[in-house]
Amino acid sequence: MRSAAQRPAGRHRRSLARRRAVLGGVAAAGLTGAALLTTTLTGTANAAGWPTPGGSQAVSRTIEVSGTYDGGLKRFYGSGDLGGDGQEEGQDPIFKLKDGAVLKNVVIGSPAADGVHCSGSCTLQNVWWEDVGEDAATFKGTSSGATYTVTGGGAKKADDKVFQFNGAGRLNISGFQVADFGKLVRSCGNCSTQYKRTIGVSDVDVTAPGKDLVGINTNYGDTATLKNIRIHGDSSKKIKPCVRYTGNNTGKEPVETGSGPDGTYCRYSASDISYN
Repeated sequence: MRSAAQRPAGRHRRSLARRRAVLGGVAAAGLTGAALLTTTLTGTANAAGWPTPGGSQAVSRTIEVSGTYDGGLKRFYGSGDLGGDGQEEGQDPIFKLKDGAVLKNVVIGSPAADGVHCSGSCTLQNVWWEDVGEDAATFKGTSSGATYTVTGGGAKKADDKVFQFNGAGRLNISGFQVADFGKLVRSCGNCSTQYKRTIGVSDVDVTAPGKDLVGINTNYGDTATLKNIRIHGDSSKKIKPCVRYTGNNTGKEPVETGSGPDGTYCRYSASDISYN
């Protein structure tokens, strides 16, 4: 989730045709709560690494998770109040994870609403977003000791951010795939309450088009460490690995102050980024 000041103007909406294609004719009539239509229980991974979902489930009310939720590589998509296909602010998520929760083996289809919210420390394991909605996941814990872990999985078609880091603590992303995106992860630039945030990104495959991998606020002491990043289809090197901003808590647009490795805030070297 982000404030209105962070939302780029002129964002296109998902077309009805695309939505229908993803839904594949699954009937949504008569659904209540998070109840749904499931065809098979377990999906499989295809040759490219992206999973073939094993069935689909419409979600009309946020699924709250404590402990571990294993989706069996089933596709979950929004319906009813979660069925919008635009970028409106304040949307509810498909999944809301309580402190310490684990979400794994899930495919989030379209409409994706506001994806996943983590109220505190959480783990996202083998979670895939086929068409990112407002954001893929938002990390909202308020403890400096909170840890958010993303392992495996991937995201496509993010008009803006994939991961929105609004809370405090550390975010670790590894073994992830991202394609056709704005930013992989952004430390909130203008949230009303700001924190120091630590970000680590390693062993990630990035496919153009894309804009930035990480955006951080140096005035709050944010750091980003990048290792073993493989960028595909960007021979002109337009994708910026790390961008520095001066953030604020007033809702104003944050000011970009630089990009590239600096040894203090953006921590990586040229050898950590490869272009294929």
